[in-house]
Amino acid sequence: MRARSRTGCSVRDGGKGVSARLSQRTLDMQAMYLTGVGPGRADALRRLGVFTVRDLLMHVPHRYEDASTISPIKRVKIGEDATILGRVISKGVFPTRRGLRVFQAVVKDESGIIECAWPGQPFLDRSIAVGDLMLLAGSARFFHGRQFAPRETINFGADPGDEAKGRVLAVYPATEGLSFKQLRALIDRHLDQLLPLVNEYLPPPALEAAKLPPLRDALRMMHRPATLAEAMQGRSRLAFEELLFVNILHRRAKTLARAARSGIRFVNRRDLTSKLKAKLPFDLTAAQVKVTREIVRDMTSDERMHRLLQGDVGSGKTVVALFAALLAMENGFQAAVMAPTELLAEQHARTFAALLQPLGITPVFVSGSMSTRARATANKHLASQEPLLVVGTHALVQEGTSFGRLGLVIVDEQHRFGVEQRLALGRKGERPDVLLMSATPIPRSLALTVYGDLDVSILDELPPGRQPVTTVRRPAKAREKVHAFVNQQIDKGRQAYFVFPLIDESDKVALKAATQACDELRAGAFANRKVELLHGRMDTDARDDIMRRFRDGEVDVLVSTTVIEVGIDVPNATVMVVEHPERFGLSQLHQLRGRVGRGSEESFCILLGDVSPESEDRLRVVVESQDGFKVAEADLRLRGMGDLFGQKQHGEPTFRVADPFRDIALNEIAREQADRMLTADPELRSKENAPLHAMLRRRYERALELFRVG
Repeated sequence: MRARSRTGCSVRDGGKGVSARLSQRTLDMQAMYLTGVGPGRADALRRLGVFTVRDLLMHVPHRYEDASTISPIKRVKIGEDATILGRVISKGVFPTRRGLRVFQAVVKDESGIIECAWPGQPFLDRSIAVGDLMLLAGSARFFHGRQFAPRETINFGADPGDEAKGRVLAVYPATEGLSFKQLRALIDRHLDQLLPLVNEYLPPPALEAAKLPPLRDALRMMHRPATLAEAMQGRSRLAFEELLFVNILHRRAKTLARAARSGIRFVNRRDLTSKLKAKLPFDLTAAQVKVTREIVRDMTSDERMHRLLQGDVGSGKTVVALFAALLAMENGFQAAVMAPTELLAEQHARTFAALLQPLGITPVFVSGSMSTRARATANKHLASQEPLLVVGTHALVQEGTSFGRLGLVIVDEQHRFGVEQRLALGRKGERPDVLLMSATPIPRSLALTVYGDLDVSILDELPPGRQPVTTVRRPAKAREKVHAFVNQQIDKGRQAYFVFPLIDESDKVALKAATQACDELRAGAFANRKVELLHGRMDTDARDDIMRRFRDGEVDVLVSTTVIEVGIDVPNATVMVVEHPERFGLSQLHQLRGRVGRGSEESFCILLGDVSPESEDRLRVVVESQDGFKVAEADLRLRGMGDLFGQKQHGEPTFRVADPFRDIALNEIAREQADRMLTADPELRSKENAPLHAMLRRRYERALELFRVG
């Protein structure tokens, strides 16, 4: 059985050839053979994705502590950031009036003492002892006197030696059985012997354009920096590499796709599309008209469409997608819309059915929960040659589902599908056009990097009449006032949502919490109201019944899990109360907030509950901004980019070091260099580019296969 390192190297168990490996050390040597590792630490390293010596060198610190610029405790001023170094002279865990347990320690240096507090972290009492030397980065505040609130904490123990003096200290991602201090010592021990094995693979002109050091120097700067500026210079070299690789892959994929992208050349007959436009109960926005024209231009060309449509909550992506589907249907083809959840697919099917009723068209629905008989009937329709609009879940890509004449594939919430699932639907027909949709908008400059292999359309305008949603944060003690406000809204004839977090539909604890809360609301604040509970584990009929009754005004308060994120358009719902808002991503909160404000009345979103100061800062983005682009940008900054090439089990995240927001200038240089290299050498086969080509294959073997690159 083989395991794969994140650099693409095979790892075999056994001790054969250990002596030879040690005497002929290479970057591909297993890390377990390094002095000071051994079987136990080797297992811990593997959990961190470190299999080889190369992996160890590329294990990037996630932060640094600057022990070279220490502020004397006496000079730390309230409201200012500082880094202090001192010994713990007393400590303890103290409860607050609200029941929060706070770990506190008094730290002393030669200039004075200061009390430090870690709210909600009583477990630190087990790892911090009196006499330990602590490096603390944070800010001072006034709380019964001067108190230090550490953001970052490093414990050097009782006898740190010279480790804490005058250095910039790398803090590495660690794991159980292998602390960041042990990792730092391990890397430092072998760094001088390993760096000579490192060879540069980026072409010199690219490094010169970015004004960055060669790899060997960058790794030394990253692991053993003399200053923070030097550490950032080393990090920038690795960030540039990632950005360059991604831009090369996307540009190459797009070039190959265009070269071999002969597709269906639809004719704009203006038959079904014109009928739909005439029957719509609203006017299209200028953005919808512009984006629809871009899609029509793609579909009527002889190249296969491969376009991403992104837009904010409520910007009207569904109607644009429907026009594209009707263009395919009026040419005698089938159009398939795939959604990540059954609830969202059902919502699309209902929306399409309502809009298409005047045209006499009924969508075909396909899901995994259908009865055998219903599924067989649906599959019979799909296998025919008749033009259809098909709406479904991932059941559309299953082996038993086949299409007679598939001409257009539309994937909603495309980021929730892996690359292979999206490709599988595209393979159901003979080169159908592909439209991917996302309700998580990102700035165009970032879209060029994230979706560089796609053409991008952006809906940046909301339909007229959409009211901004007033968003506020309220502590738990304000719950009664919040309930009173909701009752006032219901007295005016409005309706409300109460939303509870449910990360996974099998999360029984969270589900029980929502159920219990519903019972409490029914018996308490809303005893005279009609309160219903909605969650994803209900059967379809029960869920549909509750949603219909809420839509029709028969339910005053809908207590729900995140299933409503997929969209119930209820113009009369004007209040949303989100419990435990810290458990949601910012984009998810923005999506949820989009369920209110659908009518002409003023609407409100209340984020209810006690949260940490860090969560308070994060949630402020949603409170202060209605702009989905800004919210999504903040969310991506906090949560990371993930794996742009699909499922994580196929490889490492695309960006481990780079941050496309922070590294905007670096990304521009990377894009320019990718264009320069591929224009002169499309397959990167020249002598200068050969090392880069080899590293691309090593690092992104799975992506290269998926995109047919190289």
